[in-house]
Amino acid sequence: MNLERVRTMVMKEFVQMRRDPATLRLMLIVPVMQLLIFGFAIRTEVRNLPTVVLDESRTAQSRAFVEKLIATGNFRAGPQVDSYAAALAEVDAGRARAAIVIPPSYARDLARGRPTTVQVLVDASDPTASQAAIGAAQLVGQRTNLEQLAQRGGGVQPPVDVRVRPLYNPALRSAVFIVPGIIGMILSNILIIITALSIVRERETGTLEQLIVTPLARWEIMIGKIAPYVLVGYVQMTTVLVVGATVFHVPVRGPLLALYGASFLFIVANLGLGLFISTLGRNQAQVTQTAFLFLLPNVQAMPPAAQAVGALLPLTYYLQLIRGIVLKGNGLLQLWPQMLALAGFAVAFFVFATRRFSKTLE
Repeated sequence: MNLERVRTMVMKEFVQMRRDPATLRLMLIVPVMQLLIFGFAIRTEVRNLPTVVLDESRTAQSRAFVEKLIATGNFRAGPQVDSYAAALAEVDAGRARAAIVIPPSYARDLARGRPTTVQVLVDASDPTASQAAIGAAQLVGQRTNLEQLAQRGGGVQPPVDVRVRPLYNPALRSAVFIVPGIIGMILSNILIIITALSIVRERETGTLEQLIVTPLARWEIMIGKIAPYVLVGYVQMTTVLVVGATVFHVPVRGPLLALYGASFLFIVANLGLGLFISTLGRNQAQVTQTAFLFLLPNVQAMPPAAQAVGALLPLTYYLQLIRGIVLKGNGLLQLWPQMLALAGFAVAFFVFATRRFSKTLE
């Protein structure tokens, strides 16, 4: 090995790197930004679950019990509902992650020294969040029993029986929560990266000029570029669903037609985003680094500021949608806000990519 030739080659690479300051800045800035996002945004503890209350007792004692649950920090008080079916509907639709159900005889039973039952419904599709909520509900029940027994001067049977009902994932298996999320992450990461490199690759290989002189309209070029990858996205999604059902025993409780229809909007949104990113850089290194900025984690333990950033990405709404269909058995009528958001992303990113591509043509 000739060290002089190696040194010359190394110097040449540094010179070439210096001549591309945009890529160099991205290489230095993106890791720092991801470190800050991951470090401050990700939290393993999940608190302040949106909670609806069905208080059929409507007494000071029942309100005190609800306040104790809220004081744990694991529940966030939401609207009152007037029936058990309405409480379940709120949790099914994802507007609430827990429901507190207090029977009409709660205060009367306590006053007469008879046992009473309080039910706490918890969305257990996320085992991390549900375990914390279940533990908090049981702890409040134990404290309430100690207070009641102290007031009565003792006793054998606990006066308040807090029954926690985990919904959708009663065994609290992590695979039930992770597998649907993996579908969203795979579709998002791979499709964005692949399409983000498409325009740049055309430019670097010299075939972009051939596309420019064709009679194809700009939007026709965009459709032609993303159409094959829609099929790729469906193949990826189907593969994960089949493996998840056979290996990890994750059921699909909702209609498959709704799942594939919703996934189409998500796939198109990610492909449009990838094409838009491809118009922002002049080479593959720049585009790849820019794409990593959009591959953010999506976890429910994020603080409000990070959740606001996540609301600007299609993955946030797709995860709510796919878990609603796969785990809860929801249909599109219950998930229409997420469908509307994905449709908006799909149209917006496609339009942005087309407009940016028109500037490149000029």
